[in-house]
Amino acid sequence: MQKATFGSGCFWCTEAMFQRLKGVFNVKSGYSGGKTKNPTYREVCYGKSGHAEVIQFEYDPSIISYDELLEVFWKTHDPTTLNRQGNDVGTQYRSVVFYHDEEQRKLAEEYKAKLDEAKVWPNPIVTEISPLTEFYPAEIEHDDYYNQNKNQPYCSFVVAPKVKKLKEIFSDKLN
Repeated sequence: MQKATFGSGCFWCTEAMFQRLKGVFNVKSGYSGGKTKNPTYREVCYGKSGHAEVIQFEYDPSIISYDELLEVFWKTHDPTTLNRQGNDVGTQYRSVVFYHDEEQRKLAEEYKAKLDEAKVWPNPIVTEISPLTEFYPAEIEHDDYYNQNKNQPYCSFVVAPKVKKLKEIFSDKLN
C-alpha cells in the first residue's frame, strides 16, 4: 500500500470521488500545506491557516496506479482556477498535489506538463505540486460526508454532479 494526498476544492467532493475507486482505501479528509498546527475546520474556512482542504488515502498500486489517480484528480475538477472551485473561493480550495516521494513528484509534474502542452483547458494549469510536510485529519463529522448527507443542499447541488461525472468518465475504475 502507498499513500496519496490531493486537494481539489472542497474535501467533501474529493473524498466522495476517490472513495469510489477500486484499489483506494481509508480516504480521510484533512488539512495540509499551511502554517497552523492542528487547524480546525473553522480556521481553515476563514483562510487564515494557509492550509488546503485535502484528502489522504492509501491505494494498492497493483490495482490502481499513481498515474491513474492523477488522471482522476485532474479530470474531476478545474485545475486552471487559482484558489477556487465553483463557488468555493479561497486558498483552502486550491488545486494541489502533495507528493509523498520523488516518484510522485516526478509523475505529477510530468502529467501536468503534458496536459498544459496538449491545451486540454484554455487556461494554464495552476495546480500546486508540493512535498507533503504534515497532514492533519479533519474533525470526525467530515468523514464520509457525502454518503451520509446526500440530501444536504451542498451535496445535492455540488458533490452529486461531480460523482455523476466520475461515474460517466471512470466507470471501469469504480468499486
